[in-house]
Amino acid sequence: MKPEDLSCWKCGTSLKDILLPFSRMSKCKSCQTDLHVCKMCEFYDTTVNNSCREPVAEKVTDKTRKNFCGYLQPSETAHQAKSTSHASDSKQQLDALFGLGSEEKSNPTGEPPEDEARRKLEELFGKDKK
Repeated sequence: MKPEDLSCWKCGTSLKDILLPFSRMSKCKSCQTDLHVCKMCEFYDTTVNNSCREPVAEKVTDKTRKNFCGYLQPSETAHQAKSTSHASDSKQQLDALFGLGSEEKSNPTGEPPEDEARRKLEELFGKDKK
C-alpha cells in the first residue's frame, strides 16, 4: 500500500506525506487527529467482538485515540464521508411517520395550525357544551 492511497479517517485529507508504517505519534497534518487508531485500520469492523477482526489483538476501548496495537494495517477506506442523502432520507421518513413537514398536504383549507387542531379535537370529542 502506498501513502498516496490513504486518507485521514476523520477529515479525509490525503496522507501522501506520511511515512509508513504509522508511528504511534503520527497525526493528520490537517485536523491533528491521531492516525495510529483502530478506525484507521483494515481490521476495524463494528460488527464483530471488540470491533476488531484481528483475533489476537488486545482490547482497545477508545477506537479514535492512539494505541500500541502492533497489528495496525492502514485502510484505504477508513474515511467515510457523511452521506447527506441518507440523513435526508431518514428525516423524510420520520416526517412522514409523524406527519411533520407536510402542512400544505394535511391542511388544504389554509387555516392556522391552532385552529385546525381545535377543529379536529372538537370533531373527535364533540363540541364542549355548557
